[in-house]
Amino acid sequence: MKLHTLKPAEGSIKDRKRIGRGQGSGAAGTAGRGHKGAKSRSGYKSKRGFEGGQMPLQRRVPKFGFNNFNRVSYKAINLGDLQILQEKYSVDTIDMHLLKSKGLVAKNDLVKILGNGTLKAKLNVSANAFSKTAIEAIEKAGGTASKI
Repeated sequence: MKLHTLKPAEGSIKDRKRIGRGQGSGAAGTAGRGHKGAKSRSGYKSKRGFEGGQMPLQRRVPKFGFNNFNRVSYKAINLGDLQILQEKYSVDTIDMHLLKSKGLVAKNDLVKILGNGTLKAKLNVSANAFSKTAIEAIEKAGGTASKI
């Protein structure tokens, strides 16, 4: 084998189709675009999801679910989290200001204290809402639970 004898494989290289270059080229007239219709015109651009006038998929598929705009959503804080806060920072009062400063809740979050975990420390807790089990556990430990 010598460099001057190298050739690409048979059929691997094709000449590109020269469209719209006269009748003799075999791709004249309609230039491979078929006859009439929007796709044959210059400047044609289809809309995303357009299916040629057929009802598009995003409109055929039914909508489902419901978003209640009156819903009040709370950021949940468990009793176990309060116990960890008390041990870490040795505080006796837990309020929104403390929770925001420690990064547990965002500025406009509403907080609900839930009864998961154990609370051994006597804490005065103030939040937007409490579960029944959380109130019982806080009062059992000797603290108070007050709603804002």
